[in-house]
Amino acid sequence: MEPFNREGGADRTKSRPGSAGDSNTGRVIVIGPYLRARRGDGDGQSDASVRDYEARIEEAAGLARAIDLAVVESVVAVISQIRPATYLGKGKVEEFTGLIAGNAIELVVMDCALSPIQQRNLEKAWSTKVLDRTGLILEIFGRRAKTKEGALQVELAHLNYQRSRLVRSWTHLERQRGGFGFMGGPGETQIEADRRLISERITKLEGELKKVQATRRLHRAGRQRVPYRVVALVGYTNAGKSTLFNRLTRSDVQAADMLFATLDPTLRALNLPHGGKAMLSDTVGFISNLPTQLVAAFRATLEEVLEADIILHVRDISHEDAEAQERDVEAVLRQLGIDPDADGGQRIIEVWNKVDRFDPDERENLRNIAARRPPERPCFLVSAASGERIDELLSAIEDRLAAKRMTLHLSIDASDGAGISWLHRNAEVLNKELRGERFDMTVRVDETKRDIVMSRFDAVPSGA
Repeated sequence: MEPFNREGGADRTKSRPGSAGDSNTGRVIVIGPYLRARRGDGDGQSDASVRDYEARIEEAAGLARAIDLAVVESVVAVISQIRPATYLGKGKVEEFTGLIAGNAIELVVMDCALSPIQQRNLEKAWSTKVLDRTGLILEIFGRRAKTKEGALQVELAHLNYQRSRLVRSWTHLERQRGGFGFMGGPGETQIEADRRLISERITKLEGELKKVQATRRLHRAGRQRVPYRVVALVGYTNAGKSTLFNRLTRSDVQAADMLFATLDPTLRALNLPHGGKAMLSDTVGFISNLPTQLVAAFRATLEEVLEADIILHVRDISHEDAEAQERDVEAVLRQLGIDPDADGGQRIIEVWNKVDRFDPDERENLRNIAARRPPERPCFLVSAASGERIDELLSAIEDRLAAKRMTLHLSIDASDGAGISWLHRNAEVLNKELRGERFDMTVRVDETKRDIVMSRFDAVPSGA
């Protein structure tokens, strides 16, 4: 794609065929106003260096298509600085005015976070509706929410977003209502009344979400009594988390090649190779510049990640922007209070998904890269779609979970069917051999079950 090379105009714009005929949402243009990388930027954190222009505009167009918007143009506009009034410079605003009018555009999606003033000024200049990245993601989440909890979270995030945007071009919001009591007074403007109603609704939603959090805590306490370890999937949206979730748990959670196909959290039992069990949690996908309103609203859902014993960071290793996506996921984890580097990264296992898209030589190169990683930060090359090397991943999960468990040796009478059954339900049976009329067994148990096993079966710790 040819970016805009100067703030006052463009050398060329590149059109991408949309699906205007397949949608009744009108004609949409996606604009990527990205800051130009400055020479000498040593931190590597400028917009241009963190994410390639092409990948960013493709992702923005994909977000728009995720809610069936008919994208007929996607254009990169490289800018040297952000203008307080319109984000873009005056020359670019005028340039896009002609493009928008000439193509009968009904909605402009700006791949950035606009202030209310910037959004209002652009709508006036272009005589069309303008939606920024935050608003677009909120729209997607609103479409995807299936459960009551998800709907509550999305509504809360949307109201927090709208509360600061009541100054948009709605002139009726400046009307005054009469005052209260006998004296009247200046009264309350419509915008103040709407803000008050939004604040009241936000307070109510926050109360309902606290009840959801309380319910989740009860469920979590119940799992801890069993107890089941929790493994949580995180990753960039469309990295293949739901496909991997289905592969690991033999479930049928919706998995589609689209951004944010999964929104509501899902928990399923995960059977480990030696008979143990864990709970696997599938969560909402992360994305670059994830709106802070959504991180706050979905905190109740993401508590499963906070409480997880192991976090599987699923990466689409075939994506051209895989490294930037990794940084984005780690940034969101830090927003949640999870340091990916804590304890040497022992809590996180990287899963490099979609290796089936590579030829044998490329796979060998990836395996060499993975082999050079520190032992405490391993990664596993898998294909959730084909099942390739899933067994290795399951074994790694089991080994990591077993790090805090005790291995015990015991001998049990072969006629004690109830005891043997109890061990299979409450411990990982690593080995079981019949010697005469007794079973010699090696089991691995959680700390909470260790004393029970040792007293009931006269077990001996490994190495004792």
